[in-house]
This record gives sequence, C-alpha cells and structure tokens, in this order.
Amino acid sequence: MARPQAETAVIAAQHGRLGRDIGEAGPPDQRPIGEDEHGRSGISPGASGAYTLGMTRPQMPQPPEVRPLPVRRRASRLWWALPLLVAALLALHTGLWRGATSAMQQGFEDWAAQRRAQGWVITHATPQRGGWPFSATLILPDMQLARSAPPAFRWQAEAVELRLTPTEWGRIVVAPRGRQRLGVARGEIPFAADRLELTLPLERGPIPREAELEVERLRLNSPWGPFEMRRGRLSAQTRLTATESEPVLALDGTAEDILLPRNGPGALGNTLARLALEGSLSGPLPPVRHLRERAEAWRDAGGTLEIRHLDGQWGPVGLALTGTGTLDDALQPMGAGQLRVTGAGEALDALAALGWIQRNAVTAGRALAVMLSRPGADGGAPVLELPFTVQERRLALSHMRLGRMPEIAWPAPPPEPDAARDPSLPSRD
Repeated sequence: MARPQAETAVIAAQHGRLGRDIGEAGPPDQRPIGEDEHGRSGISPGASGAYTLGMTRPQMPQPPEVRPLPVRRRASRLWWALPLLVAALLALHTGLWRGATSAMQQGFEDWAAQRRAQGWVITHATPQRGGWPFSATLILPDMQLARSAPPAFRWQAEAVELRLTPTEWGRIVVAPRGRQRLGVARGEIPFAADRLELTLPLERGPIPREAELEVERLRLNSPWGPFEMRRGRLSAQTRLTATESEPVLALDGTAEDILLPRNGPGALGNTLARLALEGSLSGPLPPVRHLRERAEAWRDAGGTLEIRHLDGQWGPVGLALTGTGTLDDALQPMGAGQLRVTGAGEALDALAALGWIQRNAVTAGRALAVMLSRPGADGGAPVLELPFTVQERRLALSHMRLGRMPEIAWPAPPPEPDAARDPSLPSRD
C-alpha cells in the first residue's frame, strides 16, 4: 500500500507545480500530501478551491461572442446610402445654380435701369439661363447698347453671355458672342473674335475697381481695310478716391501678331510682332459729366500720365519708351522721356516717308546713329538711346525737331438749358 501512495504523492506534487505555473495552485493552508485524519489519501481542497487529482474542475461562464456584421450586408447598406447622398448634393447644387442665375439677372436689370436713367439705350431679347452643372450663365440675345450724348457710341452683338464659375465665385465674366458692330461718328465697324471676355468683380459701384479683357483672334473691317490680332490682354485698376500723387487708373496690356490694314512707312511692313504697355494716370478725376470739362479739371488738379514701359516690334524696328506727360493750355499732350531704338536706319527711312524729316537728312542721321549706338545685349542689334520731348504738338528727339502730332479734338459740351427752354430753371439775367 505504500508504493501506490508514493506514486500518488509524486503525481500530486507534479500537479501542484503545474497549478502554480498557471496561477491555479492552492493557498499555503492546503494539507500536505499523504493521508488525512480520516485516512484518505490525496489532496483536499483548500480555501482557494483547489481540487485533488482526478476531480473535475468547474467550468467558468464565457462572455457571449460578438460576431462582426457580414461584409456583404455592410456593403449593401452603403450602396443604399450612396444614391441618397448624391441626390442631396445634386439638389443643393441645383439650388445654388438657380440662386446664382437669378442674382445675375436681377443684378443686370438693376445695372441696365441705372444706365437708362443716365440716357443710355439698352435692349435685348428674353434672357436664357444655362451652364448647369459646371457654371451659371445668363445669355442675352440681340444685345444693343447706345449713347446719344457726345461722344456718341453704339454697340451690338448677336448675344452676350454672363458667366459665374465655382472656382471664381466673386467674379463675373462678360463674353460677347457671334458677330458684333461698333458704331462711331464716322460709321460702323463690324468685327468678331474667337474669344472675347471681360472679367469684373462682383461689387456695387459706378466703376469697377478692376477689370481684365482677354481676346483671341480679333478680326474687324476698319475704314482703311481689314485688321487682325492673334492675342491680346488688357488689365485695369481704378481708384476714384485717389489724391494728386496717387494713381487713379493703372493699365497693363500686351498684344501679339497685329496685322495692320496697310503697310507702314518705309520698310516697316504691316505686321507688329509685339506691343506692350504699362502705365498709370495720377491725379483726381472730378465728377464732371462732360469729357472736355473733366480733362480740364484733371489738368488743373495736377494730373499726370506716367508711361513706365511701352515697347513694340514693328518689322525691323524695335522701340522702348518711358516718360511722363500732361495736358497743356490747349488740352494737347506735352511731356518728356527716354526712347530706345533698334534698327535706327529703318526708323529714319520711315520718318522720311512720313515727311517728318527731310530725305537728305537720312544719310547724316544714319551716320550719327552709328556713332551714338551701343552694342545690344548678347550680341543683339545696336541700341540707340535718345531723349524726347513733346511740346505744342511737336515731337523732338534730342536736338532734332520732327513733325507735328495730330490735334486731339475734344467734343464740345452741349449748351446748357436756359429759362426759355426750361421754365423750371432761373433766368440768367
């Protein structure tokens, strides 16, 4: 009987070590291996609830297993929600589009009413809304704009498109479409363009604070013949509250590949490869209605014109000009500046063809130009720099006086009504 008890003790000891290893061994008050007071062999349960070898340990309750939602069921729910989301976005976008087109139409009608009150004539056919979903557009067919007061002005187009885009919500694009006509005092000039767009800020005011005009392949029939320009851009910034030293108008523009109606004088030809302008108009512009009176008030207030950069390439002749100017007592331009010329010989031939210099002075002028010119940058054509002045409509280069410039004919203001024509006005006596 001792041998079986010894084997039982060894097995029980091994079981105790295993319990301690996994955290299930009994406490120290467990009885030693061997017989108890009743003569039973094995290990009795201690305070911790350890059991003897051969006994079945009770099973602990397990928490309920949470099974994830099947992938197919989740995907099906997403597919059901996606059309609802798209429908909500389309409804929101449609509402914004309707609001934008309504605001454009109302804004144009307000602007047209203000212009009509000032004497303008504005007519068009029934407006058409469009552009959804990428833009909001308002098309005005058979657009006509005219002004009878001097200077007289008439313009008409087959259609005018007003456009708003989500990327530039604070700007409106005015784009004439189809054939157009520009009426001036001497007649009408028909023209068209592949692209002609005027971009303006969405703001209230008589004059926009900035504007940008872009044109591609402009074609017109002038009284002198056909005119064409491949590409052009002109941007303007205005500041009506400018003082004497502040710019009231700033201009920046470029033009490329200009085809003139006729050949230029001399060897210039009829193609301008490039024309660029950067300048500003300083001084206050008084709120005078008539153009001549406004020019006089601007001159009297110390207004000046500054040309920071004006350059062009006309055939073999390149010109670059900087200067400042104003108006004299006769409201004619006067000023001074610096002129840079490449192709001075061809330029002298052109001046002689215009009659601004004598033909026999061309040879001496060529020799003088060679002496005064300096080599161009990177081995380019020689550059001749000369000061110029404009006074009493006469242009002078250095000490050489050239021809007279054409006179600017300012429109005369209409006569003021008197008591005989309007009884509501006081008599002049």
